[in-house]
Amino acid sequence: MKKISGSILLLCFGLINTHAKAEVLQVSEHGFIVENTIQTDKKPEVVWAKLVKDIDKWWPKDHSWWGDMGKLSIQAYAGGCFCEVSDDKSAEHMRISFVNPNKTLRMTGGLGPLQGMGMYGALNWVLSEQEQKTQVTLTYRVTGINPEGFEKLAPIVDRVQSIQLNELKKYLEKRP
Repeated sequence: MKKISGSILLLCFGLINTHAKAEVLQVSEHGFIVENTIQTDKKPEVVWAKLVKDIDKWWPKDHSWWGDMGKLSIQAYAGGCFCEVSDDKSAEHMRISFVNPNKTLRMTGGLGPLQGMGMYGALNWVLSEQEQKTQVTLTYRVTGINPEGFEKLAPIVDRVQSIQLNELKKYLEKRP
C-alpha cells in the first residue's frame, strides 16, 4: 500500500470542499426533494446581488434553452420572472413567488425538461450567515406524475442543481 502525503490529502480535501454538498432528500411516487449547499466567504448581500443581478454571467449556458444566444434574467419581486430571451424567442424558466432580500428567493415551476413533463416545483435559494461565511442552500421540491417513477430522475436533477450551484460559487470566488 502506498503512503499518501499530507499535502496531497489536503489538496484532495480542498477540491472536495469546493463543490456543492448534494443530496436527494426524498423520493416518492409523486415527486422528490433535492438539496445542495455551498459556502463562500462573501457576505449575503454580495451573494444575493450576484445571484439575482448576474445570473446570465454564471448560470451554465448548456442548461438553458438557447445556450450562448440566450440572455437570462431574474426579476426579484413576487410575480417576477426567471426568464431567458433570444431574439424573438423567450422562455419563463420559473416564476418568482417570494423575495426576502439577502435571505430567501423562491421560484416556482418546472426547470428545463421538467416543464414539458408537466412537473411543478418550488426552488428555494436560502442564504444564511455561518461563522463569517455565507451558506447557500438550494432546495428543489418537485411534484407531478411520471410513469417511470422518480428514482432515476431525482439524482439527475440533483446533479444538475449541483452544477448550477457550483457555477455560482465559482463566479463568487473568481478573482477580480
